[in-house]
Parts: sequence; structure tokens; C-alpha cells
Amino acid sequence: LVVHFMTDPVTGLAEMGRVTGPGGRVAANVWDHGGSSGPLATFWRAAGDVDPAAPDESGLPGTREGHLVELAAAAGLRNAEPSALTVRIPFTSFEEWWEPFTFGVGPAGSYVASLDETRRELLTERCRDLLPSAPFEITATAWCVVATP
Repeated sequence: LVVHFMTDPVTGLAEMGRVTGPGGRVAANVWDHGGSSGPLATFWRAAGDVDPAAPDESGLPGTREGHLVELAAAAGLRNAEPSALTVRIPFTSFEEWWEPFTFGVGPAGSYVASLDETRRELLTERCRDLLPSAPFEITATAWCVVATP
């Protein structure tokens, strides 16, 4: 879950291959931020509803299906095997789901931190409108690749 934060993901994956021991494999995964099944899909949908100019994470490396395999090949990794991992994340309340966004971490947190109080409240309420009543679960998919150096 780091490839999409790498400035140069091809170089990063190549370095992972370089430091992998004999017979080892390189594995990477990235949330499906390029589609609608990532864990932040509801957040970014709400942000776009409130602010059509809001950024999202859909253009980051590896966030669309098949892109990790392309990056692995460009990094010189061989026998790249794609897969997907889907998880369910339970939340007991809206506040439990919302709180991590207020820490300023990652693109979503940075976006929330950039908002004034009025716009933050609009975003919070739009997220609340889009989510089911608590308790609820979010189903999220990550794209995966395993390859050999």
C-alpha cells in the first residue's frame, strides 16, 4: 500500500526487486482509488459533490485495475501475477469512519485540512448522507501483483 505514494513507482518497484533475496518475490497492492470500490470512494464522491474541483486519488500509480502489472513490467520484474483482495471494514458509528480524515494524513486528510469550517461541515454532512446508518461496513478492493526479480 505504498506504490501510489511513490514519486517514481517504477524505480521503487525495481529497488524492491533488487533487494529481494534469491528465490524471493516482490508483492505490492494499491486500493482501487481509480474505480468505485476503494475504501475512500464515498469520501471522494462526497468531496466531488461539494466541490467539483476537489482532487481525488484516481490518477495515482497503481490505483486502476492492471496498472500494478504494467508498473512491475516496466521495473523489470518478471512473471507478474495480478489479483485483487477485497475486505470488509466495520464501523460502529459515522464518527469512527470520519475521524481519520481529520488527522491531515494522505491526500484525503490534506484535503480536509485545507477546508474552512463551513466547507468542512458541508463535506461531513454529504459523507453522512451517502453512508448507511451505523453500524455499517465498507467493502474495499485492492489491486495486487506478485512478481519475481
